[in-house]
Amino acid sequence: MAENPATTPDARDAIDIASFIDGQPVGRFQIQMLLTCAAVLFIDGFDTQAIGYVAPAVAQDWKLARGALGPVFGAGLFGLMIGALVFGPIADRIGRRRIIILCTAAFGVGTLATIFASDVPGLMTIRFLTGLGLGGAMPNAVALTSEFSPHRRRATMVMTMFCGFVVGAATGGLLAAALIPAFGWRAVFVVGGVMPLLLVLFLAVWLPESVRFLALSGRASDGVAALLARIAPSVRHPTGTRFVVQEIKLPGIPVVHLFGGGRAWASLFLWALFFMSLLDLHLLSNWLPTVLNELGASVSVAAIIGSMLQVGGIVGTFALGKFIDRFSFRALALTYGVAAVAVAAIGFSGHSIALTTIAIFCAGFCVVGGQGGSNALSATLYPTAIRSTGVGWALGIGRVGSIIGPLVGGMMLAAQMSSQSVFVAAAVPALCASLAAYALSRLAREQESTEPATGAVPLTPGSIP
Repeated sequence: MAENPATTPDARDAIDIASFIDGQPVGRFQIQMLLTCAAVLFIDGFDTQAIGYVAPAVAQDWKLARGALGPVFGAGLFGLMIGALVFGPIADRIGRRRIIILCTAAFGVGTLATIFASDVPGLMTIRFLTGLGLGGAMPNAVALTSEFSPHRRRATMVMTMFCGFVVGAATGGLLAAALIPAFGWRAVFVVGGVMPLLLVLFLAVWLPESVRFLALSGRASDGVAALLARIAPSVRHPTGTRFVVQEIKLPGIPVVHLFGGGRAWASLFLWALFFMSLLDLHLLSNWLPTVLNELGASVSVAAIIGSMLQVGGIVGTFALGKFIDRFSFRALALTYGVAAVAVAAIGFSGHSIALTTIAIFCAGFCVVGGQGGSNALSATLYPTAIRSTGVGWALGIGRVGSIIGPLVGGMMLAAQMSSQSVFVAAAVPALCASLAAYALSRLAREQESTEPATGAVPLTPGSIP
């Protein structure tokens, strides 16, 4: 196994990137980086969830049967899965920046193309292709934000950045409620397609490469020095200074290393957590407007109430950040346990708009907020050489759940199950996610006395250099 130059004796006087970043306060450049990645995820969230908000209008326009758009939801999420699985490992080889720009351009074009769909098969194809870009953007935005963050604030910063996705998803509901009555459902996708294409121009000019990735590659010392100068403007490094990352390079296929170095059980439990969390999240976000519409709410009102899932997620993501930083997977276990109760409560709210809105808000607080915490902690489990791969594959496996969720929701509705039964069933994945997080917390306690140098995975935020 090849070693990074930082591990050799003649590199003792080199500047360690992780230690340097950890020793600095969070500055303007890092906040700008966080906001830029949040902007990518804002549009990602908008475009991912838009199809759920416009589904009732599409069904009415095309005169579709109840649950007929389930395959469309599944096709888009299948694209998300493939995008996450493929673009994570590619980014670990060629860099985060290129993949983020490429994927943002791809899902912008795909979303804009949605306006030309005229039937379910065509819409399925377009949503699959759009999903490839949507799926590739998120793991690399998570990795990039993580690699510019000091370890003591890493989970909080990644979760704050992830709020961009949640805000974008909520905005999709509010915008759909305003645009559909006036301009029709296609107007939502015009907005969702133009935004990322404009953002690509900004990303091409401003978005930097990961400083840790550059240092680990050893190919761009001048670029590393320039980025560190932006992180800490008062610090100057002499010409010729060597910058290193105190990590072992991992040659070969990145995915294989997810199961090496004591990471096998951690990766499997993490995949189970993502699978159950995203299954529940996408079942709720895709079918809530439709169920609410069938309970008597208008399309606009159903979109607004359904968006409370994401509004609750925004509040939950901000509120849970320090909690996750301090208690790690134990905090996630508790969060998803409460989520199970909140999701079931939606079904027992009857026709009360107030009670239903509160229950949906609480479910979003825990399910969406918990997913943000899962993203943040996944970035701390893996070293730089496989970070995008680790996050991407966790999201990719999770996307399998996100595909199954809407399909199961469609089958339950097609089977004429009551809304109460649907939401009680939707509480089960949240409970399973709680158990997976608890298993990870137990694994962390068993390994907390093990040093990273032995090859075992440290399972607390910031423990990866």
